[in-house]
Amino acid sequence: MTNLKGNLATTAMGILPHKDLDKAQRLALSLDIPFWPQLPKLNFYEDMYVQASEFFPGILLDMEEQRISFSIDKFYEELPQYIMGQEEGNSLSLSEQYSVSYKNFLRQKDLDTYQTIRGQIIGPVSFGLKITDQTKTPIIYHDEVRQLLFDFFAKKIQTQYEELAAFNPNAFVWVDEPGLEMLFMAFTGYSSEQAKKDYKQFLAQLSGPKGVHLCGNPDWSFLLDLGLDILSIDVLQWGNIFTSYREELEQYIKKGGIISWGITPTLTEEINEHNTDSLCDHLESLWKNITDKTNVSISEIVAQSWLAPARCCLINTDGARSVDQSFLVLQEVSNRLKNKYL
Repeated sequence: MTNLKGNLATTAMGILPHKDLDKAQRLALSLDIPFWPQLPKLNFYEDMYVQASEFFPGILLDMEEQRISFSIDKFYEELPQYIMGQEEGNSLSLSEQYSVSYKNFLRQKDLDTYQTIRGQIIGPVSFGLKITDQTKTPIIYHDEVRQLLFDFFAKKIQTQYEELAAFNPNAFVWVDEPGLEMLFMAFTGYSSEQAKKDYKQFLAQLSGPKGVHLCGNPDWSFLLDLGLDILSIDVLQWGNIFTSYREELEQYIKKGGIISWGITPTLTEEINEHNTDSLCDHLESLWKNITDKTNVSISEIVAQSWLAPARCCLINTDGARSVDQSFLVLQEVSNRLKNKYL
């Protein structure tokens, strides 16, 4: 495990609904652990799947229809050039065309004054299940493509990590993996057993802190047993289920794992249903679920906890207002709990 500190520091998922880069950047930098924002409301390149596809052989982008797909013929046509480029040291750094904020974030002053800074990328499982070929077959089902897929994402993450670490030595990149929830559904053709094997090999290639973020409800024992340093989840919705995995959680926490508790709502209607008191009460009840039935103390949980909005949200009719409010409430929740426990 890493030396990252918890202590109820605030962070958030990468996707924001803002159309104003400066406002999005200021919001991200207002947290204890800032990040570079992904802004899909600006253009299709900011879509997290499109963003991650840069340099991957076989990708087809239809900017007019805003569609991303894959051609197996194009993959084999472009593969030799990709391999040659990697042997020659070609960079997989995220370009300004695919992210308006990444290089801008790296140009910010005083990034080294934060306890850590964060990047993100969609994960190989989610990308491999989402992107399909002409027959609508997910590319993760193609053995040859899957072999490159995990290596490609490890290289992309390593590149981003090294670029961020040049500005803050405690930097990390977490992997957004909504697709991990699908592994445990009957219809998937990619088994959880194969996924665990592939994922552990993938994580072993990363030299920085290893983190996964998702908003869904997978088999939590799968994630808690991957050897992660950081696990970011939506506990507003799934907290009672997550904290029922007491044995796995005890082992994870005792090994020094960080949990980013996604607690403040981002949907407009949810924001109106909650306040700082109710959110603190909910989070403390989840912690009690762990401390009552394990040998984990509240001080251990607090020492290894970050706080975040529950999920990203692009569907509110008020633009970015509800998400901005969620970040304000997050600060209030964090400050109140810090005053109580630290």
